[in-house]
Amino acid sequence: MSDFRQLTETIWASPQITVDDVAEAARLGFGTIINNRPEGEEAGQPAGDAIAAAAAEHGMGYVAIPVTPGGFTQAQVTAMGEALAAAEGKVLAYCRSGTRSTNLWALAGASKGEDPAGLIESAAGAGYDLAPIAATLDMLAAQADD
Repeated sequence: MSDFRQLTETIWASPQITVDDVAEAARLGFGTIINNRPEGEEAGQPAGDAIAAAAAEHGMGYVAIPVTPGGFTQAQVTAMGEALAAAEGKVLAYCRSGTRSTNLWALAGASKGEDPAGLIESAAGAGYDLAPIAATLDMLAAQADD
C-alpha cells in the first residue's frame, strides 16, 4: 500500500515502493520516480531495476541516487537538485522510510537558496523531522546567497 507524502506541490516522499505502487503513482500523475535507496540494503526489498522497468512501462522517468544511512555527499545533493530540476510533472522520491529522500530534497533546495525554515515546515507537514540537518540547511542556504 502506498504511503506517498506531499512535501511541496510537485515533490512527494515515500517509504520503499513496489511495482504496484509505481502503477498507482502513474495513475496519480507522477512523472518521475527518484530512488534514494541502495540495492540490497534489506532482504526482500524490490530491486531498483524492477522499479525502473515499471516506471518506463508507465511512461515515467526514473533516477537512482542511492544514499546509505549516515550521511550525504555533495555529489548526491547536486544529483538530487539536477534530477528535480529536470523532472517533468510530480516527483516521487523514495528510500526505506522516506527520511533520506526528504533530507536529500531539503539539502538540494537549501543549496539552491531555498529558505531552510520553509523546507523544515514542509517536511514536518509530511511527518519528517529535519531538525538533525537544520544547521547544514542554514549553511547551504547562506552559501547559496553568497
